[in-house]
Amino acid sequence: MQVQPFHLSIPVKNLEISRQFYRDILKCEEGRSTEDWVDFNFFGHQLVLHEKKEYEPQRISNAVDGQNVPVPHFGVVLTWEDFETFANQLKALNTKFEIAPYIRFEGKVGEQATMFFKDPEGNALEFKAFRDIGQLFAK
Repeated sequence: MQVQPFHLSIPVKNLEISRQFYRDILKCEEGRSTEDWVDFNFFGHQLVLHEKKEYEPQRISNAVDGQNVPVPHFGVVLTWEDFETFANQLKALNTKFEIAPYIRFEGKVGEQATMFFKDPEGNALEFKAFRDIGQLFAK
């Protein structure tokens, strides 16, 4: 199955601070923009940031594998090697993790590396990886 790029649009209070985060920290290539929005190549997907001064992100979580997972959240499934490299880059930048990189469901169906952190506006991001991508939807 060929995976098609998704499109996601999220609100941010300060477009310039968010633009710097996605461009300079996450290394996403910037695309089209106006004074009120900017789109990015988010690991092959289209992410659009829309400035909304009154935006207040959700601050809720759900228990998963003994961790408080922030919801809603979004992110990308990386290769195992890319996950490790990316996690090390984020650690070197002193990223404040909501859930630091670790192995979830270790030794069980769906075993995965995962990490959570927030952008400057409080939008939660999750990046994960599977040693066996066939486990992505395993029950």
